[in-house]
Amino acid sequence: MTTTYDLLSQLRAEWKHIGHRSPARAALHRLRERHDEASLNGIEDLGDLVEALELRGGRTVLERARLVRIMLEEAADADIHRALLQTLLPGIVSVCRQLRFGSGIIADPSETLGVAIAIVSEILTEWAGQARPYAAPDILSALRGRLRRWLLKEKSATHSVAALDDVAAASDSSLELRLASYRDGPRDRLARLTYARVYEGRSWRELAAADHSAPQTLQNELQRFAYRFLV
Repeated sequence: MTTTYDLLSQLRAEWKHIGHRSPARAALHRLRERHDEASLNGIEDLGDLVEALELRGGRTVLERARLVRIMLEEAADADIHRALLQTLLPGIVSVCRQLRFGSGIIADPSETLGVAIAIVSEILTEWAGQARPYAAPDILSALRGRLRRWLLKEKSATHSVAALDDVAAASDSSLELRLASYRDGPRDRLARLTYARVYEGRSWRELAAADHSAPQTLQNELQRFAYRFLV
C-alpha cells in the first residue's frame, strides 16, 4: 500500500529531477520577462523559485504572497503549474490533516492526499490567469471546501448502500443474468468487475490493481452500481 509519506516522497523526488532542468530554466526566464515586479534575483530556475518560497527560503510573507500570485497568473504554463503545485504541497497536507485524511471514511490516507492534489491541480487550471492577492490561502480554502464535499459523498455512498459482499452472499442465477445484460454497454466495466468480485472471489486490491484505481474508491463505485442496478 502506498503511504502518504511515500506519495510525498515520490512528488519531491520527481520535482528534484525536473525542477532544475532546461524547461524549468526557460519557464523561469519567461516569468521574469512577463513580471518585472517579481524579485527573482539569484533564482535561475523553477527549482530555485520553489525553494525560495519555503519558510526557510529567506523571503518575507509579502514577498512569498506576491510570487504565488504571479505564479497563479501564469499557471496556464504547464511548468509553472507544476512548480506552484509543488509549492502548495505543505498547505495541501495541512488541509488533509485538518480533515483527518478522511479517517472513518477513506481507508488509505494516501488516497485522500491524492484526491486533494488532483483537486488543487484542477483549481490551478480553472484559476490560471487570475490576479489574487491572497492566492495561496484562496486556493487552500477552495481545496478545503471541495475535499470536504468529496468526503461527504464518499461517506454517503458507504453508508447508504449495502456492501457488495452482501450482494455476493445473496447471489443467484438472476444476478448473473442481470450482470450479463450490462455487458458490452456503457456499464460493461462495472459489470465485469462485479462479476470478478462475486463469482471469481478476487480481492479488492487485486481488482483495483487491474483497474488502475484505489481499492476504497473502486469498492464505493461498485457498491453504488450494485445498489442502483442490481438490488
